[in-house]
Amino acid sequence: MAASRLELNLVRLLCRCEAMAAEKRDPEEWRLEKYVGALEDMLQALKAQPSKPASEVINEYSRKVDFLKGMLQAEKLTSASEKALANQFLAPGRVPTTARERVPATKTVHLQSRARYTSEMRSELLGTDSAGEPQLDVRKRVGVTGPRPGDEKQSAAELDLVLQRHQNLQEKLAEEMLGLARSLKTNTLAAQSVIKKDNQTLSHSLKMADQNLEKLKTESERLEQHTQKSVNWLLWAMLIVVCFIFISMILFIRIMPKLK
Repeated sequence: MAASRLELNLVRLLCRCEAMAAEKRDPEEWRLEKYVGALEDMLQALKAQPSKPASEVINEYSRKVDFLKGMLQAEKLTSASEKALANQFLAPGRVPTTARERVPATKTVHLQSRARYTSEMRSELLGTDSAGEPQLDVRKRVGVTGPRPGDEKQSAAELDLVLQRHQNLQEKLAEEMLGLARSLKTNTLAAQSVIKKDNQTLSHSLKMADQNLEKLKTESERLEQHTQKSVNWLLWAMLIVVCFIFISMILFIRIMPKLK
């Protein structure tokens, strides 16, 4: 089926957004965010069309638009660690947007942003700028004839501070992971205990139901037997009463004189 005009416009705008996302942009750049908003509107309109594309194509468009939207939201975060964490949860497109692409452009953008955020995290940890140079001017502290003892002590103290910060961060992450593991273990044990109690209650209920069913069958048989016995005795009693009345009438007719 031939693509509609709306789908063609969506593909063109999507290619433009992917190209802008792959480029190095100014922090005050606002066009990409507006373009992504327009992509969302066009995608909703495309879904509402009666002659819309296949569901796989629609899902791929939605995946790429969501990726671009999530990438913009990740760029607005403050720290590099938050950006890297948000970037890990992004899912790029699986199929190239155009036939000229060998690899989906969103996947390339995803890899570039991951590398950029990793570099920013390393810079924050080591105290360097974006170019990888130390923020502390070592050349000013080191003379022509060699480093002075005071400068060496200061550099060692700064290095110890960075290592201590990194170690504290690792310990904090380890404590959080240990707490999550303990919480998960506690919840699992509690759920296991509840399930065990429910199974015991269910087994007891089934056992009681079986016992009640057996008792019901026994009482039903006894009631049936009693009913049959009662009917037999009643029948015999009625026969005896009828026979007695019949004999009494005959004797009454024989004994009593006839009326003249």
